Amino acid sequence: MAKIKLDLHDIYNKGLKIDAELDRVMTEAIEKRITPIEIIPGKGSGQLKKHVLRFLRKPEIKKLYHRIEKDDKNFGRIFVHFKH
Repeated sequence: MAKIKLDLHDIYNKGLKIDAELDRVMTEAIEKRITPIEIIPGKGSGQLKKHVLRFLRKPEIKKLYHRIEKDDKNFGRIFVHFKH
């Protein structure tokens, strides 16, 4: 099973770039019918993870996926699951 992985460590301080990358991987997952996306905001202060979760809760984005899973073993990782 294919999976898309997006590591945000390199662009953690570039808000618009973060949103663009999140949008890009969401579109790619839909086009390629890939079910899980792994997003790695990292542990840090938690601000980047909050930014990612706010992005995923936008109504126009929320309708694209089935559910979000916060990794309980690794605070710095989020999975987005699609129903294709």
